Amino acid sequence: MDFYENKKVLVTGGTGLIGRPLVDLLIQRGAKVTVVSLDFPKNLPSNIDFRRVDLREFSHCLDICKGKDIVFQLAGVKGSPAMTKFKPASFFVPTMQFSINMMEAARQCDVERYLFTSSVGVYSPADEFFEDDVWKTFPSENDKFAGWAKRMGELQAQAYEIQFGWKNISIVRPANVYGPYDNFDPKNAMVIPSLIKRVVEGENPLNVWGDGTAIRDFIFSRDVARGMMHAIENNINIPINLGSGNGVSIREITETLVKCFNQKIEIFWDTSKPNGDSKRIMNTSRARDLGFIPETSLEDGISQTIKWYLENINSENSRYNAFTDNKYS
Repeated sequence: MDFYENKKVLVTGGTGLIGRPLVDLLIQRGAKVTVVSLDFPKNLPSNIDFRRVDLREFSHCLDICKGKDIVFQLAGVKGSPAMTKFKPASFFVPTMQFSINMMEAARQCDVERYLFTSSVGVYSPADEFFEDDVWKTFPSENDKFAGWAKRMGELQAQAYEIQFGWKNISIVRPANVYGPYDNFDPKNAMVIPSLIKRVVEGENPLNVWGDGTAIRDFIFSRDVARGMMHAIENNINIPINLGSGNGVSIREITETLVKCFNQKIEIFWDTSKPNGDSKRIMNTSRARDLGFIPETSLEDGISQTIKWYLENINSENSRYNAFTDNKYS
């Protein structure tokens, strides 16, 4: 029997960038899935239980965790660097509330296995990020609020292991994630969805912040979902990086994206704007040693994301009109 077959699985944030492919993969493996989100569900499989729940209320978290075998805690507040700079409380506070409430509710409900979604933001600036270096340093100033919010979730897991002996908590630290169901809202979008939306809307030349030399690690959303399931199935209870392990410059990202549109688009590099940290790459040796390897190339992932956006552009614009600004502001 497949590990996930007939398991009662809860996915918070199950309508989002990583949650949607995770739900699809879980259903393919025979799980009985409950999805929790404040967002409106879009094309969710008919055989899931959808619950629109505010995870800032602890009683709600207890209610949805009852009777579950596995909980994937993906719920969070998606935000661009500009959003976290100017509205940090709207990002930091609910992220902490989600993390603390859900892990405590899962513990009280005797959930068999639990996954906490951390972030690349927990790391201090470095050319390469190693899992065991986190607590030797501080997060980057560019990721201060996201980094500390996620670090507190990881620390909560450590506290539960010490006090309650609850060791079945998996922690994953995804790199820069992109793919279908991403946030394409120009106010809060990250680099790939933001560029896609602006190209589709006819921006030419395409204005990109910085000089394009900043190097990042990108991973396709479905690969992150696969990595999460791998961590739970194999009861991996040490933090693991989920990334490509290969650095790619913002210039290469932009040029690859423009190439995928197969039309003449000029690129303007606005060097008056900041680059951010010069280099941020995940060391993925631990994940690979534990049996997880990403499958999707950068060009294929961007192509799939563009295709999905073009097929869903009208509904996406309607969704952003319904949820202007941050829903927790």
